[in-house]
Amino acid sequence: MYRFLLTPRWWGINLFVALSIPFCLLMGTWQLGRFEARVDEQREQGSSSRVHAAARPLGEMLPVSKETNGKPARVTGTYDRERQLLVPDRTVDDREGFYVLTLLRDRAADGRALPVVRGWLPGTPDPDRVPPPPKGTVTVTGALQASESASTPGANAHGGLPRGQLGVISAASLVNLVPYQVHDAWITQQRTTAPMKPVPPARAHNTGLDLKAFQNLGYTAEWFVFAGFVLFMWFRLFRREVEVARDLSLGLHHEPPESAPSEEEPPRAGDTAPAQPSAEEAEHPPAHPPART
Repeated sequence: MYRFLLTPRWWGINLFVALSIPFCLLMGTWQLGRFEARVDEQREQGSSSRVHAAARPLGEMLPVSKETNGKPARVTGTYDRERQLLVPDRTVDDREGFYVLTLLRDRAADGRALPVVRGWLPGTPDPDRVPPPPKGTVTVTGALQASESASTPGANAHGGLPRGQLGVISAASLVNLVPYQVHDAWITQQRTTAPMKPVPPARAHNTGLDLKAFQNLGYTAEWFVFAGFVLFMWFRLFRREVEVARDLSLGLHHEPPESAPSEEEPPRAGDTAPAQPSAEEAEHPPAHPPART
């Protein structure tokens, strides 16, 4: 009954199925691995392990990228104690408050300044509540952050703030406030002076689960569906062939009946076709003999 499996047609079908299913499973597994890698990368971007990793010199981590954002950076210099700024409308632990930002003159960058967020305090900005920055040369370690933009939560890019306050932490917003150049980055200290609280580092832009991650997940489902479809079609063809073989073994398979003969049958062999009159006879037909009485 299963001898049809040895036919060249079924050899080709079986070979196609044997190659297609492992290929679909392999591609589906690869796409699933790509999705899991993006998920792990997104988790690693938001984990605290980046903050507690070994600090690297600031010069080795600039410009800020997805790989360096949130990682600890180390810089040595002196604080500009005369130009301390407060950043209002900032939320930490679901409480409204303000950042305390002090510019650190980077000794390794010829005096270029690095904005350092030394901590956060609740309530409205008040310079009298802010602890003074350390004097002299200090080495500061903090989570590296990219410059803010108008879309950053809490940022105020419209201006109109009182003197001594800053709406957006960026080199562009500081260029008119200080007489020296500023790094296009900032750091947030994770070890602060009481009563200030550390500001959690923000995640880099476009590091969450984007459309590509869900595309990988969709491709995973498609490849597994393809594998199931190939197996389903093979089983369907196999069952059909088995039914046909069973019918033949039981004599249930009949040849289609012969078509009924047409009304005008063709002349048989040996029959003489009636003679056709010539053109002259057609023009001058012979006279009929008179009928006998």
